[in-house]
Amino acid sequence: MPRAALLSIHARVAGTHASTWEDPSLVQLWGPRYNVFVVAARDLAPFTLGTLPDDGNGRHRAEDLAARLHAFLGGARMSYWEAGRALGVHPNSLRYAAPTGTVLIRWDGARRPTMWTEPAPTVDPHQARLELARRYLHVYGPTTPEAFAWWAGIRPRHGLAAFQALGSSLTPVDTPVGNGWILGRDEPALRATPGPVASARLLPSGDAYLLLQGADRELLVPEVERRRALWPPRVWPGGVLVDGEIVGTWRRADQAMTIQPWRPLSGGEREAVDAEAASLPLPGIQGRIVVRWED
Repeated sequence: MPRAALLSIHARVAGTHASTWEDPSLVQLWGPRYNVFVVAARDLAPFTLGTLPDDGNGRHRAEDLAARLHAFLGGARMSYWEAGRALGVHPNSLRYAAPTGTVLIRWDGARRPTMWTEPAPTVDPHQARLELARRYLHVYGPTTPEAFAWWAGIRPRHGLAAFQALGSSLTPVDTPVGNGWILGRDEPALRATPGPVASARLLPSGDAYLLLQGADRELLVPEVERRRALWPPRVWPGGVLVDGEIVGTWRRADQAMTIQPWRPLSGGEREAVDAEAASLPLPGIQGRIVVRWED
């Protein structure tokens, strides 16, 4: 989501402000599993064409809908609701055109998305999928082709085919939750001694650091009850990091932020979390964020 993307950028990039997610170097789209993604504009191809259906029916639906949408809009920008109604389809179905790489959106998380079309990226869909797999391996590895397929919203056999095509560029890894793969070029970084970490960070729900599935979550949060708190069945909270470790969850309603720590935090650790909360570049917030601790 766009505001979650903003907080994810803030956790990693100094000087982030409330409108950073609208920087021209970024685009917003319906990406893997038709979820809303904010990605670098130069990465449009892997996050769209990389998920283009391989079967004839799925690809035809995507390409036909994209062509109809492009012809109707004629270079204009319009609410996805209006565009869907005009084309005689449910507006939510317009996201099925996104894997063609021709559909971009702007959504602030409150109103209906605005959409428009662009020329398709000049990248072969197969190569786009391999690049998407590399991105996934770089962020989530050690991982498996099944996990990649689930995340990308493609069939398991196509996830396996992508890993097979990457071939010798992958390195097998044993983990406490099973075997997986990493990019061979990432091995030195994974073996290196960790460097300095931020004293505190507030990661939003949906942050890439937290988007693990199944047994992989045990590598990040070993305790069952804490996993249930971080990944509940319904709306996920954000994750509180202190010195690089997840130590609790957080939720926000306007200016009020509630933090539930999993262990006693020192005075200095709480001050670091308070300072991080005060620094969040939240649009539309007047005044200071008020932190309430639920110990």
